[in-house]
Amino acid sequence: MLQTSFLGDMILTTPLIERLAAEGPVHVVATPANAGVLANHPAVASVLVFDKRGTDRGLSGLRRMAQRLRAVNAERALLAQGSSRTAALAWMAGIPERITFDTSGGRLFTTRRVPYRRDLHHAARLWQLGNAPGHDDVPPPLRPSLHPGPADHAAVQALLDRAGVSAQERLIALAPGSVWATKRWPHYAALAAELVRSIGQTGERIVVLGAAGDAPLAAAIADAAAAAGGAPVVDATGQLSLLGSAALLARCQVLITNDSAPLHLASAMNTPTVALFGPTVPAFGFGPLAERRTVVEHPQLECRPCHAHGPPSCPLGHFRCMQDLSAVTVRQAVHQLSPPEPQR
Repeated sequence: MLQTSFLGDMILTTPLIERLAAEGPVHVVATPANAGVLANHPAVASVLVFDKRGTDRGLSGLRRMAQRLRAVNAERALLAQGSSRTAALAWMAGIPERITFDTSGGRLFTTRRVPYRRDLHHAARLWQLGNAPGHDDVPPPLRPSLHPGPADHAAVQALLDRAGVSAQERLIALAPGSVWATKRWPHYAALAAELVRSIGQTGERIVVLGAAGDAPLAAAIADAAAAAGGAPVVDATGQLSLLGSAALLARCQVLITNDSAPLHLASAMNTPTVALFGPTVPAFGFGPLAERRTVVEHPQLECRPCHAHGPPSCPLGHFRCMQDLSAVTVRQAVHQLSPPEPQR
């Protein structure tokens, strides 16, 4: 299995990995950024880290990685990320059967191409890479899976202890960041104030997840919550591993997130999810998969979707797809999905 794309893609590949594990050991080629999310996963025999932009870049790096992959003695390679470089890696490793999507850039290096079903969620599309030749089997509803270990849970507990969070307190998670600028909803601070005013003294605490670079967003959220009279916000940005963040989400009543990696972490942990979509749409195949989920998006913008990922800035200059989603609207979606407990 070769999956060298984004973190969310790796998470959504886990149903396929589980499917393959029923047939034999599964070895996964992953980037340094997403390899850690597979730690402890019972369906993964080993992870081979391919640092395609660092120590393994260039032809010499590709050759070294191909030699490592050849040592696995794999009979079949499924290319969940089907770029020319990734496909060439499987070919150079001498793997006899190489399977990818018929839309992939590296399909010329492969022996079989599977139709890319745009009408399916991406987890289901990836699952279809395991279909037998000539079959178009569609899976039942899927959820990805992750397995935080004892160290991940201990890190979460230590974080909550430092913040003075009791075992009885309900947590509401906000994930305001995204690699893609226009995927970032700009009203998270206003939402925090709305949540504080609506939950009153019922005991919910707001926790902010994200990378270290999201700390300024967390600070703005904390300031808004404090100004509204709320309890101190728990800032987890840059404090936890990927699996640690997943473990924290398992402790939360609900997550409010952009179309970004935390959405998929929540799907894996089955955390109720309010997903905010702007330049992208769930129809691309990357919506939430938690059992309890809802999507908030602009209902009447002809310019949506404008990009596969989210452009650096709004092509039309108004950014209405995100600006027009009010904090009140999102707060209402949160309470419909996970109503606050009554005041005591």
